[in-house]
Amino acid sequence: MDRIGSVPFGDRTSKDGEARDEVESVEVKPTVVQVYFPGKGRTLAYYNERFDLHVGDIVFVDGKLEGLLGRVTVVSTHFKVKKEDYKQVIGLADTHVTGQFFQANGHLITFDPLVLPWKQFCSWVKPPEDDAGYYVSYDGEGFALDDLSGLEVSDAVYERGMEYHQEDRVVYLCLNGAQGRAIVKGTRPYEVEFRYRKGQIGDLLCDCPCGYTCKHAVAVLLQLRETLEIVEKEYAALWRASDYFSIVSKTMFYTFAVDADPKAVLSLGRRP
Repeated sequence: MDRIGSVPFGDRTSKDGEARDEVESVEVKPTVVQVYFPGKGRTLAYYNERFDLHVGDIVFVDGKLEGLLGRVTVVSTHFKVKKEDYKQVIGLADTHVTGQFFQANGHLITFDPLVLPWKQFCSWVKPPEDDAGYYVSYDGEGFALDDLSGLEVSDAVYERGMEYHQEDRVVYLCLNGAQGRAIVKGTRPYEVEFRYRKGQIGDLLCDCPCGYTCKHAVAVLLQLRETLEIVEKEYAALWRASDYFSIVSKTMFYTFAVDADPKAVLSLGRRP
């Protein structure tokens, strides 16, 4: 299987490749939904007035289970409730993916920035959040991707990063020109960002609370190095044409783009 994709679903992306906040322009009617949380083995009721929800949709809610993925099991449009008695649905995973993917070991890779952009993937792993609370500072120092001694991390941190990489915990990574971003699966999804140009890494940051170069960053750089080797060997022309690629964990892709989308159809083929 060299190529994999799903059926088209509307125009869900903007020209810059970012997922739109609203997939379709539809009138949203208030509903009360039952949401099952696999991580807790519980089903709870939530009020919804923001999304056009259907059974099977993957959502995030506020309250005690904020940050946990849940799947809608029942949608009620006929009810009499006090809104203040219910926690609410605050995020909906955009699971509609259209485009062409290629094999990249434990991941699938695309060279089209409209296929699975950063914001859309983030809707799979975490609820919407306000970035206003973040303070970002760059030190301007860089190092060669081929020589990770420039990270200046302990052997223990490096070994844990290697384990994360080997376990395919880097579930998403994109490189758009020089700007790179990734999601690492840990106790929660961690965001890592960096700049890469002509073999050099700079502005490496992770949003975990470590305060120093962490195992998540190590895992991302190891994944980047592996992916670049695959791209340069197998897909160099595609990368040169777009100056972009993104990879997604095969498990994540199946869970969200295939299993969670009842209209999804896989198209298998070989590269020309």
